Amino acid sequence: MNSLVLLIVCIAVLVAGYIFYGGWLCRQWGVGESKEETPAHSMEDGVDYVPAKAPVLMGHHFSSIAGAGPITGPIGAAMFGWLPVTLWILVGGIFFGGVHDFGALFASLRHKGQSIGEVISANMSRRAKRLFIIFSYLTLILVVAAFASIVASTFGAVYDESGALDMAKSATPASVAMISILFIAIAIVFGFLVYRRNASMGLASVIGVLAIVLIMAVGMNWHPIYLSTNTWMWIVGIYIAVASVTPVWILLQPRDYLSSFLLYAMLAVAAFGVVFAHPTFDSTFPAFSGFAVDNGNGVQYLFPVLFTTVACGAISGFHSLVSSGTTSKQLDRETDAKPIAYGGMLLECVLAVLTLCAIGYAYKWNAANPDSALVGATAIFGGGIAHMIDDVVPGSYNILNSLLVLTYSAFCLTSLDTATRLARFMFQEFWLEPGQTVKDIDSGWKKLMVNPYFATALTVVLGILLGMTGYGKIWGLFGAANQLLAGIGLLAVATWLGNIGRNNRMFLAPMAFMIVVTICSLALTVKNQVGMIRAGGADWGPYAQVVLGVLLIALAVVLVIEGVQTLAGKNTKNA
Repeated sequence: MNSLVLLIVCIAVLVAGYIFYGGWLCRQWGVGESKEETPAHSMEDGVDYVPAKAPVLMGHHFSSIAGAGPITGPIGAAMFGWLPVTLWILVGGIFFGGVHDFGALFASLRHKGQSIGEVISANMSRRAKRLFIIFSYLTLILVVAAFASIVASTFGAVYDESGALDMAKSATPASVAMISILFIAIAIVFGFLVYRRNASMGLASVIGVLAIVLIMAVGMNWHPIYLSTNTWMWIVGIYIAVASVTPVWILLQPRDYLSSFLLYAMLAVAAFGVVFAHPTFDSTFPAFSGFAVDNGNGVQYLFPVLFTTVACGAISGFHSLVSSGTTSKQLDRETDAKPIAYGGMLLECVLAVLTLCAIGYAYKWNAANPDSALVGATAIFGGGIAHMIDDVVPGSYNILNSLLVLTYSAFCLTSLDTATRLARFMFQEFWLEPGQTVKDIDSGWKKLMVNPYFATALTVVLGILLGMTGYGKIWGLFGAANQLLAGIGLLAVATWLGNIGRNNRMFLAPMAFMIVVTICSLALTVKNQVGMIRAGGADWGPYAQVVLGVLLIALAVVLVIEGVQTLAGKNTKNA
């Protein structure tokens, strides 16, 4: 298969899905029919509820949901061949992920901008809400731990066996760290100019992009800060603690908006490589490798592994937390929901398809150059695209690879502080009664529980400590836990739409499929971990995965029973 043909076909299918299926969803749900202000206006507080112009909010939303997922997912599932991954990206993006993200955002808009947990509380039960929030909060702690560790290791200096600083190997991490620090600085300046000095968005955007180019040049040539990974972990912890409670207009909105230009540039660079180099997939990356594949770590089965590995590029539960956590509190107009949520998901699908093209080239490169093989998600994507373009524009490899690696790191940081703010929201909402908001709690012990500074401090401490003490031992559960979030998110929106008499049938099949995928995946994980325990010599990791896996299965069963009971008692409008 020629990668250019694959890209063109996929983009055409995704565009058609956005226009026709996305438009149909709007009509079925009544998007844009409400005359009421969005929560960003009706509940504006200058901190979390702040109206954002559509391009700015698109930048935040896209940067937050993308992260590393649409790159690592296809790479992890590539063992099954490019065809099943492509089909899942297209079908999943249009009929699963897009519906999930769009529905979560729309439901949150009609519930005062609160999370899916509050949607569950209002439409299912208070118990279901609390179970969901506990699960979501713990999942977000794991995300904070993982992404903090990834960012810190990306920034961390490298030391040799004697403990001395290896300047040659530490130059790139120090450069990425310096650029990231300067990036935060220009984002704060951008936010101040746009939101407090009413600077033109167009002019500010041009200046912002030029500033990004400037700081990249500065960072690559001047990077005097060399700190260990552990030191960076604590610095990252302080940063996300501040970012979680800082008004969104001064950091989150402008930083994510400017970050989106890096992502758009990455998409453009990757597309350029595919258009002009258009490599053809050969036997190193077949269309289909089989339903059961031995990848060196045991046999992996297409079902359910494909559907838990390719998450962000098809459907991801984390997206519903972003849609109903931060995006819904900043949406200026209800009609912006479709391009931001549904369109953002399909744009992420494009990135996942471009990753497949990079994989195809990288595998051919590795076969021809075993001594300089591209290993790991960052190297396969960045190196694959950079080598692809270097064939067309000789001498461009180093700068392009650095740009792609920097962009990858930038989105890990973006997802990290968004996850911290989302965890803070979840912790606060856990203590609220149905219909309450944080402002309604003005006394008693609950006032401490809903305090944003307390919720943030607890979240950051738990996340950083887990990141420094071995989050990897339970990371194997994340794929299934994330997809369980997606299944529950679909269930929550379906119950709400049924309660208000709107068509919810487009949620039922995706919801059932994701729940089945989750339970099967968790059951396999528990079985494998029990096998490791029986073999002897296991540390605490397998035990933790067994306990958590069984609890997650129980959670899925309880919430599905409550959801089905709710759905059975309500009539839905015919399609």
